[in-house]
Amino acid sequence: MTRVAGIDCGTNSIRLLVADVHPETGEPIELDRRMTIVRLGQGVDRTGRLAPEALERTFAACREYAAVIEEFGVGADRLRFVATSASRDAENRADFVNGVMAILGVEPEVITGDQEAEFSFTGATGELHGADRRLVVDIGGGSTEFVVGNRHVEAARSVDIGCVRLTERHVRHDPPAAEEIAAIRADVRAALDLAAETVPIGEAETLVGLAGSVTTVAAVALGLPEYDSTKIHHARISRAQVDEVVARLLASTHDERAAIPVIHPGRVDVIVAGALVLAEIMERTGAAEVVVSEHDILDGIALSVA
Repeated sequence: MTRVAGIDCGTNSIRLLVADVHPETGEPIELDRRMTIVRLGQGVDRTGRLAPEALERTFAACREYAAVIEEFGVGADRLRFVATSASRDAENRADFVNGVMAILGVEPEVITGDQEAEFSFTGATGELHGADRRLVVDIGGGSTEFVVGNRHVEAARSVDIGCVRLTERHVRHDPPAAEEIAAIRADVRAALDLAAETVPIGEAETLVGLAGSVTTVAAVALGLPEYDSTKIHHARISRAQVDEVVARLLASTHDERAAIPVIHPGRVDVIVAGALVLAEIMERTGAAEVVVSEHDILDGIALSVA
């Protein structure tokens, strides 16, 4: 077995996976998986810079993860740290890179949107069987990745729509006003037009949804009393169920959303935008349901080390 660790640092959260990977089959055995909401992308869409308090929250999580990685005996040569949308956009990303190196001893890879799409596809589809063509959508905080393929990527595109970016850009009222909802939908539709230029988003047979916005919508749709990844992973959520969740969230105040036990406190203020992105994707593609995956870019990152 090869013991590896992967870290995915996005706009809203930073996550760690430690796993043992079988040398012949490539099958991972999960040892530790954790997530911390750090909101690294706070204000980036407006200022173009990573905020000092956002950096400190991220570095605090890195220090926690460093202790876990050391406990499992993973060397720096078996650790891969990948940073996505917020750090791609920031003028002061050197502050982020230097801070991570000081704590973890590895340089964070500020990957392109296309690389992000490749990792997401690998992580999400490794357990899926069949010859169906899949559209994998990874709805993040700052960007969303669209990838079409089966065992291999046929086409991929990253566009700058995400739950944090859209919330910061448009939402000023609680619940969001009609014109704010319309502005979010308009941004998503424009981004879908861009994605469709290079990715045949309407031609796949199966829609696979990744990341916190999708898994949270699924948890609400399933009526779970608490977040349970075993019930969410590979759940099939119909378009009608997604629309019901969206309608509920659009009519809810911040406090009412916070009272829903499956919504992480760090997602309460951005889940409306994330749910709208998913709903618009399903409408554009004509997907009757979304297959929800708890495995995503983080799994792809870890597997790439092995």
